[in-house]
Amino acid sequence: MINYSFIHQLLHEIFLGNKLIKKSIFELEKIIFLKKNNIKNNKHIFITGMPRSGTTALLNVLNKKNDLCSLKYKNMPFVMGPNISKIFKSKKIIKSERYHKDNIFIDLDSPEAFDEIFFLTYKNNIVFDELTNFISLVLSSNHKERYLSKNNNNYLRINDLKSIFPNSAFIIPVREPLQHSFSLLTQHKNFIKLQKKNNFVLKYMNYLGHYEFGLGHKSWFKPINYKDKFNINYWLEQWYLYYSYVYKNYSNNESCLILAYENLINRKLLNSLANFAQIDKIEKHDFKISIKKINLDFDKNLYFKSKNLYDNFCD
Repeated sequence: MINYSFIHQLLHEIFLGNKLIKKSIFELEKIIFLKKNNIKNNKHIFITGMPRSGTTALLNVLNKKNDLCSLKYKNMPFVMGPNISKIFKSKKIIKSERYHKDNIFIDLDSPEAFDEIFFLTYKNNIVFDELTNFISLVLSSNHKERYLSKNNNNYLRINDLKSIFPNSAFIIPVREPLQHSFSLLTQHKNFIKLQKKNNFVLKYMNYLGHYEFGLGHKSWFKPINYKDKFNINYWLEQWYLYYSYVYKNYSNNESCLILAYENLINRKLLNSLANFAQIDKIEKHDFKISIKKINLDFDKNLYFKSKNLYDNFCD
């Protein structure tokens, strides 16, 4: 997230903290800007997966392609009105490292996972009735034809999204389980510290539906053997449960590309990714493989199962 002033924090509370206001902005946006464009058969791209698996790096690389567009920081806090948000132009800011302290730098033109705000606003069956309208408005505000989404919760919605947008591509990165679990644990501790120091960070993440780590963390799956979130085994077990679900439901789905983040520096895989997403070749990218030394006790049997699952994705 960006370092917001008090006024900007207040605007976020008003326009993101109230469901009625969010719906009202969206209804106004539709009245003024919605056109009858059939976007259902366009090849939209949905990136989903556990946080810290490379989803943001993929988003940043694909966002550079000319026919794709995503929600950006400049749409905040009027995410429900992507065209309305253009009226309220913010001052340009210098790129700065995001709160994750992971060497990813952002400014107002940086893409981000903001469409969960829409799913939090419209729940149950109506969400999919309105989703086409929402994506159509995002596209029209950018004069583009294809939507690019990064949403870590969409792994549960792939079949529904596929039914609405049958030609869409779903990209699910997977990362070496122990390294990934350590990264999740590190960010959990990092965001708890940040949120205790600045309560707005917690509110902001709740507005966005980002419960991945910190004081507002919610487990993806019910813990079985490990419930202590300060224990790396908790995150390793969540990794195993999450990607077991992905493997069972999507490994044979032709609309899904499951790829190992560690292999994204491989030119052959990058070409396969470009072909799958129907985009130009990826010449430049920000994929960096970081291997941390982990001096923590971990469940060897759980890691063995997780590593076998990871290797299946790499085959």
